[in-house]
Amino acid sequence: METTTMDDDCPDQSCNSTPAAPPLPSPKDTASSPPSPPTTVDGAPPTLPTTVDGAPPTLPATIDGAPPTSPNQMEGGTGLEETMKELSKDYSLSLGMEFESEEDAYEFYNDHARITGFGIRRCYCTNSKKDGIMINRKFVCSKEGEREKDNRSLVVEQPQRETRTKCMAFMYIAFNRQKSKWFVKTFEENHNHILHDPKTSFLLRSQRRIREAQALNIDLAVDSGLSVKASHDLISAQSGGRENVGFTLNDHKSYLRARRQRSLQYGEAGALLGYFQTRAAENPYFFYDVQLDIEEKITNIFWADHEMIIDYGLFGDAVSFDTTFQTNKECRPLAIFTGFNHFRMTAIFGAALLYDETSESFEWLFKSFLHAMGGKKPVSIFTDQDAAMAKAISIVMPDVTHGLCTFHLNQNALKHLGHLFKDDSDFGKELNTCIFGYEDEQELEEGWETLIKKYNLQDNMWMKKTWDIRKKWAHVYMKWSFTTAMRSTQLSESLNAKIKKFVKFDHDIVQFFTHFDRLVMEKRDNEIDSIFDSREKLPKQKLKKSPMLIQVAQFYTPPLFDLFHDEVDLSLSCKVKKHHEFEGEFKCVIGLHGKKSLESQFGGNIEFLVSGSVELDEFGDNICREVHCTCRKFENFGILCGHAIKGLDRMSVMEIPESYILHRWRLDAKACVSKDSKVCVEEDDPKLAKATRYRNLCPKMVKLCARSCELKAAYEFVATGVEDMCAKVDKMLLEVGDSMDEGNEQLEVIDSRFRGVNGLKKKAGVNKRKGKRLKPWYEKNGKRKKLLPHLPDVPMPHVPEMINCESNLSSQTSFHPQTFEVCDGR
Repeated sequence: METTTMDDDCPDQSCNSTPAAPPLPSPKDTASSPPSPPTTVDGAPPTLPTTVDGAPPTLPATIDGAPPTSPNQMEGGTGLEETMKELSKDYSLSLGMEFESEEDAYEFYNDHARITGFGIRRCYCTNSKKDGIMINRKFVCSKEGEREKDNRSLVVEQPQRETRTKCMAFMYIAFNRQKSKWFVKTFEENHNHILHDPKTSFLLRSQRRIREAQALNIDLAVDSGLSVKASHDLISAQSGGRENVGFTLNDHKSYLRARRQRSLQYGEAGALLGYFQTRAAENPYFFYDVQLDIEEKITNIFWADHEMIIDYGLFGDAVSFDTTFQTNKECRPLAIFTGFNHFRMTAIFGAALLYDETSESFEWLFKSFLHAMGGKKPVSIFTDQDAAMAKAISIVMPDVTHGLCTFHLNQNALKHLGHLFKDDSDFGKELNTCIFGYEDEQELEEGWETLIKKYNLQDNMWMKKTWDIRKKWAHVYMKWSFTTAMRSTQLSESLNAKIKKFVKFDHDIVQFFTHFDRLVMEKRDNEIDSIFDSREKLPKQKLKKSPMLIQVAQFYTPPLFDLFHDEVDLSLSCKVKKHHEFEGEFKCVIGLHGKKSLESQFGGNIEFLVSGSVELDEFGDNICREVHCTCRKFENFGILCGHAIKGLDRMSVMEIPESYILHRWRLDAKACVSKDSKVCVEEDDPKLAKATRYRNLCPKMVKLCARSCELKAAYEFVATGVEDMCAKVDKMLLEVGDSMDEGNEQLEVIDSRFRGVNGLKKKAGVNKRKGKRLKPWYEKNGKRKKLLPHLPDVPMPHVPEMINCESNLSSQTSFHPQTFEVCDGR
């Protein structure tokens, strides 16, 4: 049995509760006598609604924003009366109107309110005592009732303006069990307040809602680096104007604020581990590691995705490591492992967020890095002049060549010996001669001794310490290791400059990873572009008849081909000073032609000894079996030097053996990745698919609306078709169910060892107001470039230019964060 107790009306302060319903007139009473008009707040009969400026309300504008045309301008002689009649017919209220669901009734009344110029909200409902289903519902005007009294208003200087006027307009619906439909039982159309202009109806709260597809587009825009204003303008343009968007800029900001709160609902540690677990679920090759302190707080974090691991396997012979970038207001150092790929572009091998820069933290990081890379160590690693890094490298990778960044070495020289760089002093040039200019260890010792005596630095402690670690910076020692001509952390420095464009100081941990991924993707996109260009465009050959250049053009990437081309050009200026050949073995003494040779910058002509062996092939041509040069460019960089090319030319060798075309520099360097290294391709992201569909449909529908409005028949056809399509789409969605609830999972800790993680460890005493690092005096004075020591004007033949082709161990713990749920009125 269904019973309902009725009062006079919906209580003002508890409209969203379930109070008793008012007594309802019978259909007979309603049909026989019209309802008495309601009175206003002061008891006077309500006046007709007027606009804000006091004038009678104007007719709604057309879809394109222009006012309705006059009767003689409208097709078929129809006038404004017919237009109003059509609008009234479509959205007018009448007793007995039927709806499939309560939601359909709400949408209809909301459309009626939009045309009329007022907002609505759900009031009370009554549930059956028999089975608990809803049997009636009342929708009221948004200005119904009055504001609840609040004592705080007495102390507020500028209280908010009143929005309630005790408006009596409503629509009451009931459920017909026999038909399983809802119908309008009674309603009131008169209002006691000024109605809104239809042009501004889209700003009403009941008309504003962020739907799922729109929410996904907002997420994509923000994750792509667009500002809130720019992303809202983009969505407005896609929708054909802000009046068609369905929400305002403030709603946009509120959604993002709620999204950020949801992403951090389990704290920064939960958000971090959730991000890692999500990435690991997307690809099983994703690796991450965290270190906990004795308080079970996360201190250090390392991660590398599958492409980073693959790139390291191919190009990880020389690594640059840098920690100078401070990520956010907590000043956590961002440590990045980088190197050169086959296009001599930046390849990222892994990254870490550190709590501090102690030797213990670096030791943990290097162990995690090697663990992620399957234990493979690099041949050489370059860092700045940091004692903690050096100690950790000597413990974890004692057999790896540790090189110091020459740029930082010069900076430290400027810091400790700044007075020697003033005026026209040659100290900087002579220091760089010791770094780059000697091929023999004895010559280096003599040159250093001369430098010390000339500038009276015998008792200078910095110079003594620098000399003690000369094997980490002097070319005479570094040339014995493979470094890809990397002599500084320039790769990491240039990457830091890029990071500043993606990662902002006020980003939280989730935002940091989102935008850092954008940087990684940009680098990979640049590589894809270079791969395309290398197959689309042929390399330029100045010596078009050179068999050696024709040969290597098929194998080398364009940047490496250009570098090899330079070596061929250099060979043309070389001369064979001595030559000896016996039974296929040969030795040549090679020097540069002319008095002003390149080596003369460093105090005399430098000669190089080239040795090797040749043999005859089946056609009687000389082919090279092996070749070596004392400059060791091939062993250090991976391409033959001009001296070796000159020696091969002396032996009438026209092509170089393919064993001297390193695989890491070839066009197909990444084409032969083993199948075991490849990762499975997941299905398309369903959220991304929804956003893509939304972007595809928006401009089409806007164009359809614009075209159909040119002709009345076309407009009626589209209007009818849209209603049919909406009904079919609603039916399809009801059958499938609401996908917004899918994937809303609770926090789930996969590894039991980390169920007690107590969050991310914070630094004490950090100045959170400043995001920039402290700069030394020589950077603050604005003359940094002028004060830095000068490198040699011409690059040395044995040291190629640094060409960058782009201007306690813990396991995993994670969860799947909930998605943002879009609600009415958002």
